[in-house]
Amino acid sequence: MARAAAMGLSLSAPAAAALVALLDRIGLEPQNLTTIEGLEEGIDRHLADSLAGLMLPEVAGASSSVDIGSGGGFPGLVLAIARPDLAVTLVESERRKADWLRRASAGIPNVRVVADRSEHLAKAERETFPLATMRALGPLPVALELAAPLVSLGGAVVAWRGDDADPATEAAGMRAARELGLEPRPPVPSAAFPGSRRRLQVFAKVAPAPSRYPRRAGRAAKRPIGGER
Repeated sequence: MARAAAMGLSLSAPAAAALVALLDRIGLEPQNLTTIEGLEEGIDRHLADSLAGLMLPEVAGASSSVDIGSGGGFPGLVLAIARPDLAVTLVESERRKADWLRRASAGIPNVRVVADRSEHLAKAERETFPLATMRALGPLPVALELAAPLVSLGGAVVAWRGDDADPATEAAGMRAARELGLEPRPPVPSAAFPGSRRRLQVFAKVAPAPSRYPRRAGRAAKRPIGGER
C-alpha cells in the first residue's frame, strides 16, 4: 500500500490485500460503522491513520496489545493484520460492533475479541498488556482512566488524537495521566496522508495505577479525573 511505503513502513502484499478487503466488508455492513465513504478516503482516514502507529517503537516492538473501544477495527484490527506477530485484544462493549469484529477477524489467529467494558476486563487482566491503543474513545481523561489499569509497568498507552481537540480537556488529560501512573511523551504528528490533522500521544506507564481505578462502569465519563484544581 502506497501510504504505508510513504511512511517508511513495510507491508506485505497479503496484508495490504486484507486491509483493503476490510474496507470492502465495512461498506457492505448494514450497521453504521463509519461515516467515511469511498475507498480512497477509507484508505487514508482508516487504514493509513491506523498504520501510522507502527512508526512508534512502542507499537512496532510490542508483543501484545489491547485496543479499547475498537468499533470498526481501527486501529486495533489494522495493526493485527499488519503485524501477525502481535497478539491483539479488541475490546468493544456494544454487542453489534463486537459481533462485527468477530466476523471481520475470523481467520486472523492473533486477534481476540472481548465483548465487554474495559472496566470489567481490567478486573480480570489488570496491568497485563504492554501496550494499549485507542482512537476516538472520547475525552482524554476518560480514555486514560480506561486504558491505564490494563497496561503493565514499563508499557505504554498510545492515543490517536485530533488537532482540534479541546485544549482544556487535553490539559485535564495530562493531569489525569499523572494520577494514573502515566507520563506523557512529546506528541508525534501523524504523516499518514497529506493534510492529516492527527497526532499520536504516547504515555509511558511509570507507576502502577491506583487500585481505585478504573472506577465502576460509566463513572469515568460522568466524573472525569484531572479536572481543574
